[in-house]
Amino acid sequence: MKLAIHFGVSTYTSSNEDWNSAIAYAVEAERLGVDSAWTAETWGYDGATPLAYLAAQTTRIRLGAGILQVGTRTPALTAMTALALASLSRDRFILGLGVSGPQVIEGWHGVRFARPLQRLRETVEIVRKVTRGERLVYNGEIYTVPLPEGEGKALISSVPPRPHLPIYLATLGPKSLEFTGALADGWLGTSFMPEHASLFFDPIAAGATRAGRTLADLDLQVAAGVVAFSDDVERLVSPRKPGLAFTLGAMGSRQHNFYNEVF
Repeated sequence: MKLAIHFGVSTYTSSNEDWNSAIAYAVEAERLGVDSAWTAETWGYDGATPLAYLAAQTTRIRLGAGILQVGTRTPALTAMTALALASLSRDRFILGLGVSGPQVIEGWHGVRFARPLQRLRETVEIVRKVTRGERLVYNGEIYTVPLPEGEGKALISSVPPRPHLPIYLATLGPKSLEFTGALADGWLGTSFMPEHASLFFDPIAAGATRAGRTLADLDLQVAAGVVAFSDDVERLVSPRKPGLAFTLGAMGSRQHNFYNEVF
């Protein structure tokens, strides 16, 4: 079993910006043998910049973006960010990607939350081409690079390739889980339910099998959650209810839910 922590300060209020404490916490976690530290990205701080700061303060702990949102950056910019963080951290960086949801994508970025799985697929394929050091020529349903009517020519990244840069996907629906099993290096199970593990693992395994892989070929980061200690369980549960209610009630999609993915 590997242990991971969240790294960052509150992105929902302006009163908590104690980055020194966040760094101290992460450095101590590294000393104690924690495997990885992960940043979140909502509508506050981005998910990449804090990891660059943490990379300068640590030497061993892996640094994961959990997650960078596809649709808010071009795939090439996502690849550039990943290459920069991998270089700064001496290849400790893990690129976590996900589609987010309409509240953030449409309500904050002003980008249509349309065909999220196809967008995720094309982003991963383009990022792979860039990080492998290939010339970026791509003709997808969403992205075409270079633009056929434009003046730009196909380019190769000007920095050293990193063909083994790991990509983890935060996915929930059956189709996106199958895609994760087929192409990703790892899975971020942000809403994992142990008593219903087969809902997640079966599609991942099916996708892996079709790609000639097994579940053992993926790093399954499934046990995300909040840890607190007290003899009064209800006192610990109550503060978590508003955030969970907001996540379930405001962050989801009426059209693209767990059981009815329409892409």
